[in-house]
Amino acid sequence: MNFKNILHEIEKNDPEVYEKLSGRRDVLKSFGSKVAVVALPVVLGSLFKKAYGKTTDVVVDSLNFMLELEYIEYTFYRTATNTGGLIPAKDLAGFKTIESHEKAHIQFFIDTIIAAGGTPFVPKHYSHPTTNAPYVPAAYDFTKGGAYAPFANYNHFLMLAQVFEDTGVRAYNEQSSIFWGSALYTQLQQITATEARHAAHARLIRRNLGAVEVPAPWVTNDIAPITDFLANYDGEQNTKQLDVEITALKGHKDDNIPRLSASAAFDEPLNKATVVSLMKPFILP
Repeated sequence: MNFKNILHEIEKNDPEVYEKLSGRRDVLKSFGSKVAVVALPVVLGSLFKKAYGKTTDVVVDSLNFMLELEYIEYTFYRTATNTGGLIPAKDLAGFKTIESHEKAHIQFFIDTIIAAGGTPFVPKHYSHPTTNAPYVPAAYDFTKGGAYAPFANYNHFLMLAQVFEDTGVRAYNEQSSIFWGSALYTQLQQITATEARHAAHARLIRRNLGAVEVPAPWVTNDIAPITDFLANYDGEQNTKQLDVEITALKGHKDDNIPRLSASAAFDEPLNKATVVSLMKPFILP
């Protein structure tokens, strides 16, 4: 593997990377123009730390956290699409596409973690060691202790799909800050946008089926599917960004921007500890 090509790819995503280091020539001098594949994780980890002030441990921990969320979603959708009579025929293709997206995200995180010299997260009760994206239903309780029946009740399935996707988007918004300025940032933003489309898909179907809160395609205030999930949306009612109160700004008719619009215009991040606590009830010990 030619290290010059890797540096070129990083430079394409981050033109200022060499200003953060000591110049392209010095980087090549330090590492050599070619690097053995086995040494690549060490080299990339060192480069990441020099350019962005992030250690490999921080990077891998964040990637593994996002990988775990992808396993939850992939298993949820795969179980649903393989449960006969649950998803109406007209909706099945859409959710199979979402399932394939989640599987691709898993593979991306696995490959990236390995390239960074880390060990990818493996779900509990994993029984297929030769499979990169395992199907691990035994690791999860999507009924949340019997409170829901997502694989027998289509409305429950749609509600949890919306909650999982909305929560995932908030988690990724928080984690992406770790990669700001790096070549990975663009890829993570693309994944976040895809997850947001998944959420919008579930929201549209729920809206068409007459969900009580009539969900918009995006998060609006802190409105949750039901009160049991208010914590997943806590903070979404925020109307202040960068210390600017959005409702104090003028709209196109010279009226103040409504609270509803101000809160809906931004996705609020959610820290790892909070996301872990919110997802814990769905993960078996």
